[in-house]
Amino acid sequence: MKRINVAKITKWILDFMFYAGIAACMTLPFSLKFIGKFFPHYEIFYIPMLILFFISGVFAILIILELRYIFRTVLEEDCFVKENVKSLDRMAVYSFFIAIISGARLAIVVTPATLVIILIFVIAGLFSKVLARVFDQAVTYKLENDLTI
Repeated sequence: MKRINVAKITKWILDFMFYAGIAACMTLPFSLKFIGKFFPHYEIFYIPMLILFFISGVFAILIILELRYIFRTVLEEDCFVKENVKSLDRMAVYSFFIAIISGARLAIVVTPATLVIILIFVIAGLFSKVLARVFDQAVTYKLENDLTI
């Protein structure tokens, strides 16, 4: 029972993050202009930063969308399905794209935070790939077990 409540709360948080991410991407032109008042490189490289942050934001939203799909199957108590394997594979690709786009940001300005973001998304991509293989194997076992019964 508690596990379902945690899953529902997590699903609600993911829903909030999804819509907040969309809002953040839509307001990015205004946010970068405001930040540019305090950090000159955001003002100097406004257009490239806007493009890179927007693309990264879209991929982050797509990752959250895939997580929402996965949590839907968790709430339905049927999480070992091929769709989750596909979602995990897509999440890995999106994570690697964010790492690459963040790497492109290093050409504009090198910050420790950007290096950490690259590392985090490479690890997230690798983790998603491994987890996709684990889920794929679990789905295979589940289907074989279902056929046995």
